[in-house]
Amino acid sequence: MNHTIARLFRSFLSYGLKIISLLLAVSIIAFALICASPIDPVQQYILGLGTAVSPERRAAIAEYWGVNQPPVTRYFHWLNNLLHGDLGESALYRRPVAQIIGERFANSLALMVCAWALAGLLGFSLGCVMGMYRDRWPDRILKKICYLLSSVPTFWLGLLLLLVFSVTLGWFPVGFSSPIGVLAENVTFWQRLHHLILPALTLSLMSFSSIALHTRQKLIDVLNSEYVLFARARGESPASVLRRHGIRNILLPALTLQFASFAELFGGSVLAENVFSYPGLGSAVAAAGLNSDVPLLLGVTIFSALFVCVGNLIANLLYGVIDPQIREVNS
Repeated sequence: MNHTIARLFRSFLSYGLKIISLLLAVSIIAFALICASPIDPVQQYILGLGTAVSPERRAAIAEYWGVNQPPVTRYFHWLNNLLHGDLGESALYRRPVAQIIGERFANSLALMVCAWALAGLLGFSLGCVMGMYRDRWPDRILKKICYLLSSVPTFWLGLLLLLVFSVTLGWFPVGFSSPIGVLAENVTFWQRLHHLILPALTLSLMSFSSIALHTRQKLIDVLNSEYVLFARARGESPASVLRRHGIRNILLPALTLQFASFAELFGGSVLAENVFSYPGLGSAVAAAGLNSDVPLLLGVTIFSALFVCVGNLIANLLYGVIDPQIREVNS
């Protein structure tokens, strides 16, 4: 028992150190890219005020934001504040970054979880269908659909769905996460779900293709194995072969690819949220990038990297539940 606890402690400590080093590297790269941006944050802030600003006021704003300081000094100042739990204040929204992330993350999490679950179920199911009907008409049609969707840009697909289902048919709202003019506390669950369907569908259609094609190939490898050949010779039906031998062997690779799609989903959500005017982290980081809001950009970057790392950790923990052999190897 003590050996197991010690092993778990070492594993979590090792993974925690890897996450910290990764977040540090991500913050350095992100800060360097922001400093290399041609956008002047002071000028963007003044434009947001909508009034003329004297040179003295401009200099005071630049001093307040620390723009005149060397980049290294600014970075370590930001890092010191981060270690004390302060992500800074957004120049664009004029509010604490942590508060903005907390509000926007709830919307983005709902969008990404729905898209992630839909992409996984759809991709795994279609991958099984393609594998069972290899080189026949269902396989050929579904493969062409997967190749087509994997090559279509997210924003183009979002605009197409918006034009068809919102503008032409009027089945779904044009944008936002809730009806216009309705207070947040008065918005029902079904109204939020109604606004969520099109953005989630756009994200899921962009990421399910890789899962479907990967599952198809893994299932074909399983169906060509000797133990499946023996099962068929014994008289097992195709459904029984898929249930008893196929799903168990292809579930772990599909799960690995599914959790690896966290980063892809977060990147796609930036475009999807802007197309549908969805108030999530993606739209916030896009606005921060266009206005050179350094604190908000760094805060969302660090948070998104941590989100992906947590997703990978959950995947590693689930591997032992799905495949006991992995649990025995790690013991």
